[in-house]
Amino acid sequence: MDWNAEVVDQIESHWQHQLRPRLDGLTDHEYFWQPVPDCWTISRRGESSAPVSLGTGEFTMDYGPTVDPEPMTTIAWRLAHLIGGFAQDNASRFGGPPTDVATFAYAGTAKEALGQLDHEYGTWVQGVRSLGTEGLTQPQGPSSPPEFADAPMARLFLFTNVELIHHGAEICLLRDLYVRNGSDVSHR
Repeated sequence: MDWNAEVVDQIESHWQHQLRPRLDGLTDHEYFWQPVPDCWTISRRGESSAPVSLGTGEFTMDYGPTVDPEPMTTIAWRLAHLIGGFAQDNASRFGGPPTDVATFAYAGTAKEALGQLDHEYGTWVQGVRSLGTEGLTQPQGPSSPPEFADAPMARLFLFTNVELIHHGAEICLLRDLYVRNGSDVSHR
């Protein structure tokens, strides 16, 4: 069995037939829509009310220490979470430009975010595919947290698939709620 093909097919099938088509037509209003007050989001530099702002560009991603309950997040934040994670792993695993979630330049529009997502996802899938089945058995190595350094690369890739499916489903649900409840609510 070609385990690499199976891992890639799992995420590509979801991407092509479920998630990515659902993101078409995303507007800036939806991107920033807050279904409840005080959501974490993407903000112009210096305008966030979150304890921490990540990013190096004009827009930053809200962040902070873990609290209970965790803050609700916007589509913008959820996309940034996925994009930043892909970009960080692409940098450390597949020769992408050096970056991490703290230094990534986050998108200030839905169109820009979807472009970033398409690019980072494409780089990720191409990188995973290039490793072949043998590459899935290799240890994650020193660029992973110490507790995962000896774990096989397959574990990282399967985790990333779960992240994309999980957060993608949340984004789709927020889009459904926006159409039914938020499209008449003005942006913050």
